[in-house]
Amino acid sequence: MKYTRNFLKSLEELANHIGYKLRYEQGHFQSGYCRVESRKLIIINKFFDLEARINCFLDLLPQLPIDISVLDEETISFYHKMLDLRAPEEIAA
Repeated sequence: MKYTRNFLKSLEELANHIGYKLRYEQGHFQSGYCRVESRKLIIINKFFDLEARINCFLDLLPQLPIDISVLDEETISFYHKMLDLRAPEEIAA
């Protein structure tokens, strides 16, 4: 899959659909997800380039606790496609 700004936008929309707010912040930290009070956040370093932002999100996606029952069919399909993108790389590692 080609990494484009539109693809990143699709991932940002997926984050929103699954109940997470995606934020780009500066600092010396490892990107990740967290819960602050009742808000679910995904924080990605804002100095990452496009490919690093996408890879970071795809690395985090399998770790996120998600209630699939509240998602529509299109979102579920896209979610599974994104999980499948990482599967071949994880097997090779």
